[in-house]
Amino acid sequence: MSGSRVRTMTRVVHLSSVHPRYDTRIFLKQCRSLAKAGYDVLLVVADGQGNEVKDDVAILDVGKPISRLKRIFLTTRLLAIRAAELDADIYHLHDPELMPVGVKLKRLGKCVVFDAHEDVPRQILGKPYLGKLSRLFLSWLLRHFEGWACKRFDAIVTATPFIRDKFLLINSKSVDINNFPMLGELSCDGKLEEKLSQVCYVGGITAIRGIREVISSMNQVKTQVRLQLVGRFSEASVYKEAKNNPGWLSVDELGFQDREGVRKTMARCIGGLVTFHPLPNHVDAQPNKMFEYMSAGIPVIASDFPLWREIVVGNDCGLCVDPMNPESIAEAIDYLATHPEEATRMGNNGKTAVQQRYNWKHEEKKLLTLYEVLTASGATRRQ
Repeated sequence: MSGSRVRTMTRVVHLSSVHPRYDTRIFLKQCRSLAKAGYDVLLVVADGQGNEVKDDVAILDVGKPISRLKRIFLTTRLLAIRAAELDADIYHLHDPELMPVGVKLKRLGKCVVFDAHEDVPRQILGKPYLGKLSRLFLSWLLRHFEGWACKRFDAIVTATPFIRDKFLLINSKSVDINNFPMLGELSCDGKLEEKLSQVCYVGGITAIRGIREVISSMNQVKTQVRLQLVGRFSEASVYKEAKNNPGWLSVDELGFQDREGVRKTMARCIGGLVTFHPLPNHVDAQPNKMFEYMSAGIPVIASDFPLWREIVVGNDCGLCVDPMNPESIAEAIDYLATHPEEATRMGNNGKTAVQQRYNWKHEEKKLLTLYEVLTASGATRRQ
């Protein structure tokens, strides 16, 4: 679709074999920001939904894989072929399994950026379905390959300062571009009386993200608060267990919602839950949903990790709890329900913090600066 277009701008290709085409970080933030800044932006995905042009971004589809193995071995190959055909100036990779594609592109003399959304070697250490020795070996193997490959790339983009610091030891051209909200996207001004009966959890639903404890907490709350559950369960057994939990009677299962649906749900709530388990990849993370709750003006109920406490308590925008203790979560929910003025004040503090610091506008400037440096340094091919 875009290979025949006349080259008048720096061409940028973003690649993902895993993420949906309208992914918040990749499409809504990075691709649209680059297109608005005058880059010729293409996004290559593998979802089976076909090609399209949206918001000046050309989206190219190589087809949806029928299994995880097909995705890893076939889809990545298709992405590599399509990427080479597009003959871009800058390639921006968003999945660890695409690092070999990046190495091949470097051998072709291309400018390659790797985007580390998470610290995957640490994430593997928290996978409950892997044995201890398997976790240690796979983590070690990926960390070594990651270091070997990323040393060759022109730049590393990371989702948090913690991940950036790790990659700085590998590649000096590493920059954190945080996954902060877009200003105004989720902002809502619901009336106080409409915010007294619901809390929400928004995002992927898994055991390690605390869904068992959250559902159990709903059986312990003393107020008439209901949980608005937005997202999809990743584990069938956990879903079955959750539905059999007595706390499920106080849950409204809303499934996946688009951005407008998320905004409307948050507008009805007195708080947002992000109570991940204390696993290696969680304690130093900056969950996007935490900042989205803040952007929506609702208090955050968050795991009591040092970094999260610094954000939540430091900005006086919510409460920190023991994520492994349903009673602790229930107490926080009850506190917000019985202290509406305090909840409103915390919510306003969170919104102010996002407006002043934790927003995409600041991160967008860092992204554009990085691309300007790559172009000016001669890392990209001139037309």
